[in-house]
Amino acid sequence: MTRITRVLAPNPGPYTLEGTNTWVVGDGPSFVIDPGPRDEGHIAEIARSARHVVAILLTHHHPDHAPGAPALGAAVRAPIAALVPQEGETALSAGEILRAGDVALEVVATPGHSSDHCVFYDRPSGSLFTGDAVLGRGTSVVDPPDGDMAEYVESLRRMLELGPSVIYPGHGPAVWSGTDKLHEYLEHRALRERQVLDGLHDGPRSPEDLVPEIYGEYPEVLRAAAARSLLAHLLKLEREGVVTTREGRGGAPLFALAGSAGSAAGTT
Repeated sequence: MTRITRVLAPNPGPYTLEGTNTWVVGDGPSFVIDPGPRDEGHIAEIARSARHVVAILLTHHHPDHAPGAPALGAAVRAPIAALVPQEGETALSAGEILRAGDVALEVVATPGHSSDHCVFYDRPSGSLFTGDAVLGRGTSVVDPPDGDMAEYVESLRRMLELGPSVIYPGHGPAVWSGTDKLHEYLEHRALRERQVLDGLHDGPRSPEDLVPEIYGEYPEVLRAAAARSLLAHLLKLEREGVVTTREGRGGAPLFALAGSAGSAAGTT
């Protein structure tokens, strides 16, 4: 059975939950997935937990997942690999199988949360390491332009097709019914899309206008992120021809149902 160890980064917050999960997969040789922020204590704990690190793997380059990689790479003498590599990193390919002893991780491209996002799948155990594509608690933010809702929904479907039994997320607890969680995520996105469309029936709205009625008593600190995810839904619907944009006061874009009164360009 594959040894999987979590090393929790000391960066708790409203977006990172208890902190970033760094996953050590294997028991020498091993992989390290998402070393998190550059924190000396965290890097040292990862190095103590991992044995003979073959590679440091990044699900994506957001600042709570990737900055610790160079320091960890130097400490354990291992290369850093990503689907869209930055300077000093090696390139992964979608569908590639990465091996470390008995561990075999498949690279699965999952853009949407970010354009460079990927996940890693251990097919024999059904273990899926999801980064920020799926969280252990709550839902993932999709923030345009790097985030794309259409791509994100397609990535959720791609992960569901894998049939994972357990999800090891970038934040929050492990999920012991992976397919149920992915169904939940897809249903949640479909619900949000219906709520967005319902919110446009009374006329053109901005994403910020829609937040109170869709999210209700949502914590103030998360409202900006909520508006960004609603914008991602609106941009998806615009590309599909379901909604159109118009210019509101101050030049800020408003969204309206395609063909509805007031959806033509202009300001009121």
